Amino acid sequence: MAKIATLTVDGKNFELPLVQGAEGEQAIDISQLRSRTGLITLDPGFANTGSCESGITYMDGEKGILRYRGIPVEQLAGKSTFVETSYLLINGELPTREELTRFSIMLNDHSLVHEDMRTFFEYFPRGAHPMGILSSMVNALRAFYPEIPERGEDEETNMMFTRLLSKVRTMAAMSYKISRGHKVVYPRHDLTYCANFLNMMFDSPVRPYIIDNDLVKALEVFWILHADHEQNCSTAAVRLVGSARVNLYAAIAAGISALWGPLHGGANQAVVEMLQQIHDSGGDPAPFLARARDREDPFRLMGFGHRVYKTYDPRVKIMKKVCGKVLKKMKRHDPLMDVAMRLEEAAVKDPYFKDHNLYPNVDFYSGILLRAIGIPVNMFTVMFAIGRLPGWISQWKEAMDDPHWKLHRPRQVYIGSKVRDYVPMEKRKRPKN
Repeated sequence: MAKIATLTVDGKNFELPLVQGAEGEQAIDISQLRSRTGLITLDPGFANTGSCESGITYMDGEKGILRYRGIPVEQLAGKSTFVETSYLLINGELPTREELTRFSIMLNDHSLVHEDMRTFFEYFPRGAHPMGILSSMVNALRAFYPEIPERGEDEETNMMFTRLLSKVRTMAAMSYKISRGHKVVYPRHDLTYCANFLNMMFDSPVRPYIIDNDLVKALEVFWILHADHEQNCSTAAVRLVGSARVNLYAAIAAGISALWGPLHGGANQAVVEMLQQIHDSGGDPAPFLARARDREDPFRLMGFGHRVYKTYDPRVKIMKKVCGKVLKKMKRHDPLMDVAMRLEEAAVKDPYFKDHNLYPNVDFYSGILLRAIGIPVNMFTVMFAIGRLPGWISQWKEAMDDPHWKLHRPRQVYIGSKVRDYVPMEKRKRPKN
């Protein structure tokens, strides 16, 4: 027997069906609420509202669980590659050896960017933020690579996915090189996805880049940990824009723009800046913890707390371990790592942070890892975007394939002026102070 919830309004009862997820979570289906009652729900920030049913990513904020297509992220970070994880997210299953080889070849074949796009890059002001450039260039991809009508729909869609995964990585490295006035480095057929990116970023005619497998693995883990995260701000933007049946490039460009925000993808940069501030003030985190506890102080402790996780973000331990391994391998001492560890130790013992479920999230150590690899701070959010790309693609694909698809059109509760008449210009007056 199907479970129901009962809503009572003015003494009248309305039965609403309950929907149960694969892991036992339940939701009240209010899709017919307005037609049956004349009411809507009000949920600022959509913290309690499910926008879709999805089979891609499972999160349990209370237990600190994150799985892609049912596989724990810890297993993928330890055993998988970013390309394999991307295939899993987009196609629903881990690839066979033949499927992975074919996918890798397609990524390699589509890695070059149309030469005319370089002109677009060069006309952006030198001070333009890489995320703004990336969003614009992804949108422009539709003009350079329109759908090919003579191909089958599935074949063209798969090509569009691989084209995006491959070219966004190339465009990101290209934008970095052009911003520095350096010669653009083209992708190599003999390098893997992650190794190719590092080579395109750091190789130069005067100092050839030496591929370090430990750094490649660290980048693999970084991107795997960021590959998808349920219905976050940027993913919701991709689904919302995609619901208008726009092309994938436009939907992904919207996701990149949403990710740009300091409360979302820009948080890792904000964490590094905060840690630097603590270091420059003597390295003692106590005054900053006190400021974070003070409700009258606008200061926020970046890298702590999460809208979903009420315990440790499961990605944090992995990221922290990789950070330590990379720094040790490179024989580099980063004072910000010391500050971060002192801050984490003090915060998790502080009653205020424990009571408010403010534990470190993935952004807390990810910026330190990117610094160790050599990524400049203004490219941090771009790195997040590359990692999140397979998640965005899989979410867009799932929404497009949904037989119950609907154009996203949230309602509102109007609190403005009631009906009033138009006032002619000569009769309009403002009260004097």
